[in-house]
Amino acid sequence: MTKEVIVGYRFHIGDSKGGQPSWWLYAGNNEKVAWAGETFASLSNARRAAVAFKAGASAASFEVYEDAGTKWRWRAIRGGNKVAASGESFASRSNAQRAADNVRDNARFATID
Repeated sequence: MTKEVIVGYRFHIGDSKGGQPSWWLYAGNNEKVAWAGETFASLSNARRAAVAFKAGASAASFEVYEDAGTKWRWRAIRGGNKVAASGESFASRSNAQRAADNVRDNARFATID
């Protein structure tokens, strides 16, 4: 069975609402599917982190967990560090797992603006 590659993924590097640099990953439908899970000291550091996640997403460990609000989320871990987090919460574990799988399989194809 082959996996479907979702085209149109793109990373956006910019400032958060609080004015701190970070990165976000959007799917082809413009839905936010992941973010760095943290802010950075500079836009260049945020860009480096996005490039690193893009290169290593397929090798990262993805954990699905239930948050304090009893919704499901995922986080990507590499080298013992969280390198990305889900862009939204999910009603079920299986939906969160499917979203994590899509990010793992498609982040490497994303463009970086």
